[in-house]
Amino acid sequence: MKILNITKLLMLLCLTVTTITLNAQKTAYDFTVMDINGKKVNLSTYKGKTLLIVNVASKCGLTPQYADLQAFYEKYKDKGLVVLGFPSNDFMGQEPGSNAQISKFCKDEYKVSFPMFSKITVKGENIHPLYSFLTHKKENGYADAPVKWNFQKFLINSEGKLVEVILPRENVKDSEVEKRIVKYLK
Repeated sequence: MKILNITKLLMLLCLTVTTITLNAQKTAYDFTVMDINGKKVNLSTYKGKTLLIVNVASKCGLTPQYADLQAFYEKYKDKGLVVLGFPSNDFMGQEPGSNAQISKFCKDEYKVSFPMFSKITVKGENIHPLYSFLTHKKENGYADAPVKWNFQKFLINSEGKLVEVILPRENVKDSEVEKRIVKYLK
C-alpha cells in the first residue's frame, strides 16, 4: 500500500514538473545574436532594460525612421530603453549591403549609436530564431505578429517578454506610439 502511494506521489510530482517546464515561456533573453561586427551577444546582457527590437533597411521609404529611433534612444536610454537594430534584406532587397556597409551608412547618415546587429532573416523558411520568437504566439505568449515590412518594432519589457508590436509605419516620434512605449520604462 505504501509503495503504491509513493509511486502515485512520484508520478504526480513528475507530471507537475513537466507541466511547469512546458508552460515556462521563453524570453528575449534566451537568444544569442551577432552584432554588426560579428561578435556574439547574448541578449541576457540587456536584462532589466526595455528593448525596442526593429528590423531595419537602408534603401526603404521608411529609412528616415533611423533618425527618429536614434533621437528616441537618446531621449530614453537613461530610463532603461535600448533600441536594437536588425538589418534585413527580406523586403524587395532594400538592405543589400554588407554588415560593414550597413554600419557605415547608419553612422554617416543617421549618427546611429544604438546597438546594431548582423543582417538576419525576419520571415520565411530561414527566419532567425529571435524573430521566430517575436512573431509566433506559441513562442512569445503574446501575439502572432509576422513582420509586415521594414521598421516593424517589437517592444520587450524589462523581464524579457514581448508586450507590444508596433507596425512599420507607426513612428516612435508619434505621441501615441511614444506613450505605448514609455509606460514600460523605469
